[in-house]
Amino acid sequence: MHYYIITGASRGLGKALAEAVLRQSDTHVLGVSRHATITHERYQHQPLDLSDITAVENNLHKVFPACPGAASITLINNAAVLGNIGYLGEHQNEHFEFVFNVNVIAPAMLMNTFLSAYSQQTSIPRTILNISSGAAQRAVDGWGAYSASKAALDALTRTAQKEQDLRGSGIRLRSLSPGVLDTAMQEHIRDADVHSFSEASKFSALHAEGKLLEPEVVADKVVGWLQKPSSFGEETIVGLKDL
Repeated sequence: MHYYIITGASRGLGKALAEAVLRQSDTHVLGVSRHATITHERYQHQPLDLSDITAVENNLHKVFPACPGAASITLINNAAVLGNIGYLGEHQNEHFEFVFNVNVIAPAMLMNTFLSAYSQQTSIPRTILNISSGAAQRAVDGWGAYSASKAALDALTRTAQKEQDLRGSGIRLRSLSPGVLDTAMQEHIRDADVHSFSEASKFSALHAEGKLLEPEVVADKVVGWLQKPSSFGEETIVGLKDL
């Protein structure tokens, strides 16, 4: 059995990833999110609010089961929040805590626990995939907390991969920017005021012109890539075009 642990599995890309995995008969998905929206005999749900770090700490043991007889184990840190769109100096300070808890602190704890729980299962492929963003690599006005949190996630992925390489564990870590998807986050972006986000019209145009990627299409590509052996020299930080 191939085991997948997917955060944010109730909607958007996370749900599409879980459903793509479950279409294959030898898989099991543990979805981590506040609400369950998938009903399937091989789907298990762990209700958890990733912005509540105390709850995350107290429930981590439920997220990483023993997985006896596993053929592979994969963690996908997909859950993320954009937060309020606006310039620094115009936010409540709690905004930064919320965004960083969901986008960096919770994924870091999940990565740390995954690596601890499965470090000895050297005979099977083990993968951590962090869903990042192109905003991690460039400045996007109004998205300060989101951009910084995704850049931090990329840096953490690079560091963890270097550590696993030095230990010779065989564990693969990747951070993937999936492109601009047609999700609820994009609806939030299109509602932004140009005074708080100078690229608002650009994102509205992408939607109007039908240029947003469907989560299901991206999910199929990502799952297919995850199930292939990593190629020599593959970068740790990748984009959809690299898959």
